[in-house]
Amino acid sequence: MDSIGEAIFQSWKLDPGVLALLLLAGVLYVRGWKRLHQQTPRRFGITRLVCFFAGLAVLFIAIASPLDVFSGLLLTVHMIQHFLLTMLAAPLILFGAPYLPLLRGLPGKVLERGAGPFLAWPALQRLGRLLIHPLTGLLAFTLATVAWHLPVLFELALGSESWHVVEHLCFFITAILFWWSVIQPWPSRPQWPRWAVIPYLLFADLQNTVLSAFLCFYERVVYPTYATAPRLTSMTALEDQAGAGALMWVIGSLAYLIPAGLVTVKLLGSRHEVQPTLYSRQLADTNDGGSLPRRRMPERKALDLLTMPVIGAVVRWPYFRRVAQTVMFLLALILIADGLFGHQMGSMNLAGILPWTHWRGLSVITLLIAGNFFCMACPFMLTRDLGRRIFPGGWRWPKYLRSKWLAVALVAAYLWAYEAFDLWDSPWWTAWIAIGYFATAFLVDGLFKGASFCKYVCPIGQFNFVQSLVSPLEVKVRNIDRCLTCNTYDCIRGNSLQRGCELQLFQPKKFSNMDCTFCLECVHACPHDNVGILAVVPGSQLFNDRYRSSLGKLSRRPDVAALMLLMVFGAFVNAAGMIKPVSAFEETLKSGFGLHSQVPIDTILFVIFLLVVPMVLVGLCGALSRVMGGTRAVWRELTCSFVAALVPLGFSMWVAHIVFHFVTGWSAIGPAAQRAVVDLGSGLLGKPDWSQPAVPLLLDWLPSLQLLFLGLGLLLTLYVAWRIALGYASRGASALGLFAPWAGLAVALYIAGIWIVFQPMQMRGMMVH
Repeated sequence: MDSIGEAIFQSWKLDPGVLALLLLAGVLYVRGWKRLHQQTPRRFGITRLVCFFAGLAVLFIAIASPLDVFSGLLLTVHMIQHFLLTMLAAPLILFGAPYLPLLRGLPGKVLERGAGPFLAWPALQRLGRLLIHPLTGLLAFTLATVAWHLPVLFELALGSESWHVVEHLCFFITAILFWWSVIQPWPSRPQWPRWAVIPYLLFADLQNTVLSAFLCFYERVVYPTYATAPRLTSMTALEDQAGAGALMWVIGSLAYLIPAGLVTVKLLGSRHEVQPTLYSRQLADTNDGGSLPRRRMPERKALDLLTMPVIGAVVRWPYFRRVAQTVMFLLALILIADGLFGHQMGSMNLAGILPWTHWRGLSVITLLIAGNFFCMACPFMLTRDLGRRIFPGGWRWPKYLRSKWLAVALVAAYLWAYEAFDLWDSPWWTAWIAIGYFATAFLVDGLFKGASFCKYVCPIGQFNFVQSLVSPLEVKVRNIDRCLTCNTYDCIRGNSLQRGCELQLFQPKKFSNMDCTFCLECVHACPHDNVGILAVVPGSQLFNDRYRSSLGKLSRRPDVAALMLLMVFGAFVNAAGMIKPVSAFEETLKSGFGLHSQVPIDTILFVIFLLVVPMVLVGLCGALSRVMGGTRAVWRELTCSFVAALVPLGFSMWVAHIVFHFVTGWSAIGPAAQRAVVDLGSGLLGKPDWSQPAVPLLLDWLPSLQLLFLGLGLLLTLYVAWRIALGYASRGASALGLFAPWAGLAVALYIAGIWIVFQPMQMRGMMVH
């Protein structure tokens, strides 16, 4: 046996007192569980027994295994020990509902004459209710976590075995109090409404994030003991500290966010129990074309952006869209001019900053908090309308191209070219891409009827369409009953004063933001003023497989599913292409193959990770879901349905990534604009100052913000996947079996996103790299 193995073997601490306590707890629990299992087998099943003993086993490993010895040498091991105590042992024991089994396990006389009267004492019962109150549990757990991570107390525990035991007792006991309100072990009763568990867990995640971020990014060793401890690995003490913080961050976030997501799913699911199932809800639909939905009971009015003071009047103004397009058009002309004739360093040119940093950043923020307003202000629509005046525009878009497959190819080509040719760092190429956009919009919509460019061609529009499925606002009908009595159909046909929806989205049967450019033509055309911009539950359009005007059912649109999948994996691939480990790997491959260009390497990697890997993973998840769920649903339809559930997680990765560049590079527009004006021979804006102002507060909190986005995206993805699984489960399948493979894929992507966030990333749009 080698020296390390022998040290590990000899590091087990089989303390007789600890073993006796664990054994006593186990014996009492088994005695009580047997009696309760005979009386109420459904409430005290084998699962509770397994959970309780699993908790005892985890507790034993945390305090008696070599982890306890090595925790004084590596902070990472110490964090694993704390995780086992607080995130595994305590919840598992509570899942065993230990209160009654431990009582019933006591000898009869002890229970009757001692424990029973004592526990019935009113003062003790009041104290017990106080201890298991959510506020008590949250404050105690937070205080214990923060206090014991202060250097003074942490060093005290490292230097004294007795204080180390006290530390572990504090962690374990406060963890029991904290998780009590989440798990609610029977027969306890909740003291807060169930929805309060969600902010309860999110607050705990916030304090965990603050503490772990401090450990990750603090530039000195916080605990002196680890600076002088023998190094068991190649990691330095500072790297060990950063690794401990990252471990605490990732595992802690999962431990808090997953229960929060499950509680959310249960709460939202219970609200819809009386509603029809997902795939039988549209009783009025007799075929894919469907008829108008039947009359429904009056619903509570949703928030309508168009009825809000000031902002509603501005957006409803008939010329608002044209003014916004004109402003964007002028900015595009400035971008093109500077891109073609200005300085060709991306971080010094408006063409290298405006589209890649500011436009993308503001676009995803707008999609996150509102909706697809950037398509409303699209400058390419001005040249499109010009093309219609010059060309007859009488052709119909070819039937074989009336799908999203062309858009899938164009988006994939864009994602590949962006990285392979460093488009973000080439003002000249950026300018020509803008020119190509204007020319394509001019020709396509000048020659073909309808908004063919927006619906079938534009990659930017496809990005906005998919991400807006998670937006909180949607252009939709205010009152469906009024549509049932309308005979004009002006919202889609238009009239003598106002054209209707050119994307063929019939408002009474429109569901979701897919293919909607927020042009508001339907708003102005409706003779009953019955179309607004209404608030919706983000992501709610993803799990309902109802018929959608101009789209049909998502489960029968593999082209739309392919577009969604490309956007999801494109988010992770695009972000990964900018981090140091991936760049170093690409350089290694380039040198190993003796290549002079990075393009072949980028091409191979993009084909693998943007096309092959997604298809394999999704195909496998679809097959596993079909088998594990026991459903006879067609594999293609099942897979298309569940792919939609991944959209929120993909969008969260886009937001986390693009907001990083927006926050770190937002100020670069100032000196770039000054440089452009100086090149014109004017000093109106002054001389450019290329020193980037530091934003320490924002930069310190930026990883926390990114992880928050990813966490929320994971929760929404899991919820949507669960609702889709429930829809299929209504036909006799197993919801959990259907859900599990897709939940596993979502968690894997989430972990990949966290890894990306923690890696050094190129500071694009700035003078530093």
